[in-house]
Amino acid sequence: MQEFPRQEFSSRRQQLMHRMQAGVAIIPTAPEVARNRDSHYPYRFDSYFYYLTGFREPESVVVLVAGPENKSLLFCRDKDIEREIWDGFRYGPEAAKEVFGFDETYSISQLDELLPKILANQPSLFFSLGADAGWDSKVSGWLNTVRAQTRSGIQAPTTLVDVRQHLDAMRLVKSPWEIDVMRRSAAIAASAHNRAMQAVQPGKWEYEIEAEFLHEFYRSGAQAPAYTSIVAGGANACTLHYNANNAVLRDGDMLLIDAGCELDGYASDITRTFPVNGRFSGSQKDLYELVLAAQAAAIASVNPQQHWNAPHEAALEVLVDGFIHYGLCQGSRDAVLESGSYRQFYMHRTGHWLGLDVHDAGEYKTPAGEWVMLQPGHVLTVEPGCYVRPADKVPEHFWNIGIRIEDDVLVTGNGHEVITAAAVKSVSDIETLMRRT
Repeated sequence: MQEFPRQEFSSRRQQLMHRMQAGVAIIPTAPEVARNRDSHYPYRFDSYFYYLTGFREPESVVVLVAGPENKSLLFCRDKDIEREIWDGFRYGPEAAKEVFGFDETYSISQLDELLPKILANQPSLFFSLGADAGWDSKVSGWLNTVRAQTRSGIQAPTTLVDVRQHLDAMRLVKSPWEIDVMRRSAAIAASAHNRAMQAVQPGKWEYEIEAEFLHEFYRSGAQAPAYTSIVAGGANACTLHYNANNAVLRDGDMLLIDAGCELDGYASDITRTFPVNGRFSGSQKDLYELVLAAQAAAIASVNPQQHWNAPHEAALEVLVDGFIHYGLCQGSRDAVLESGSYRQFYMHRTGHWLGLDVHDAGEYKTPAGEWVMLQPGHVLTVEPGCYVRPADKVPEHFWNIGIRIEDDVLVTGNGHEVITAAAVKSVSDIETLMRRT
């Protein structure tokens, strides 16, 4: 991890308080989750909490008080040398205040005592109601404690605002620091995909190739996979969220790998599809180059003059024309689009926002129902595909071919940047990389 950019996170808190104008925001981090007795899943902080703090420890809450004098507070675990022997380093409130730039810090044990006092006589509460029943109950208890003091002239907040509506809009546009982290995350993932192509050969198991990714991720400094990797050989590639990764790779099959890493909280998300034996057959090449052309059309439409759905529309036109050409769909382009018959072979959207979450925060349509316009700082995936399951009237030479090609794309001032371009994807580049003699 690079040096902690305290000002980056402090400015985000100030921006949120500016949006709030007046009131209190409460954003807790994620809890630790038990895997089984005496064992927990690897800890991962809540994305909203981390976005505002950069703080990675569990049992923490950020409280922002907006008004004439904005104030940011952090509640966290106490410094405890004995627990550190067992569980590792803790900042504690005193050090956390200095390192992370908070106005005030407190022990998490003081939360129930102090929150009713902080909420007293505030006009609004900004909180993600409904996200977690336990926290809903806590917040209701604090509000009721304040309401019980009405005869003393103390008032509880009368307005409840979902704080995510502000944070989603903020998270959608990445800062230069975020873009730098995402470029590095993308570079690690691209290197892992190239490594995997070189490791694949008939007779290996899907999980052996997954291990190549894990090795490259951790070797290069990523903290974790961004999601459970999909390593799908042959017919498994026609299951969109396949992740058993326990089948043998067979000569003559294609292999679809959807895998990315998380670096300092930020995800990369790449999919590549290629032949297990390193050589495309005629049918494989036909469908692969169709999907590649659809992706090229989609990426070309990523710029600040276009709306969110433009890449999907561009990819869909190319795919539908190809489906008709290869006998997968019948009729004219307009007829196939209107009937939706193409969904037998392409049933998902062409992308999603990317950032702290793989499917990142941010709206896709405006309140008026229009697609959001792309703008510099947006990062999205572009991932058309084609999945051919055995079926009547479907050419048999295409059966069990599943193809998806996915890249991460940054919207720039005058166009776009494919930040995962280092992962090879042309037919010639793939065959050259996989050539063993």
